[in-house]
Amino acid sequence: MSRIIHFEIHVSDMERAKEFYGEVFGWTFQDWSEYAGMPYFGAVTGDDQYPGINGALIKRQGSPPEENQAMNGFACTLGVGDYDATEAKILSHGGSIALPKHALPGMAWQGYYKDTEGNVFGIHQPDENAK
Repeated sequence: MSRIIHFEIHVSDMERAKEFYGEVFGWTFQDWSEYAGMPYFGAVTGDDQYPGINGALIKRQGSPPEENQAMNGFACTLGVGDYDATEAKILSHGGSIALPKHALPGMAWQGYYKDTEGNVFGIHQPDENAK
């Protein structure tokens, strides 16, 4: 069985994307551009003692996603402790709502957002009382 061990987020403005993910989710970044031969920043997404993976921001090599296009790739979902507070941070740092908060009845709150680069990602807060 193969597990996802790394992710890449394609970005047009590296500094803007680093600020967005750093401020909203607390990620830190390491410059791996020398190894990649292009702007490439490793993203440390949390403490290694907890489940999860690290990834990277990579300089976009083509056009950004078009507005209102259907998903045509992977969507990463981030676990959060406070959905509403996280949504407020996303919006105050330049993100926007792609699909509003909704209940996964008996399991969690889920929603999808666009980052400052137009990429869609989800947030998920476990809550067995969600309905």
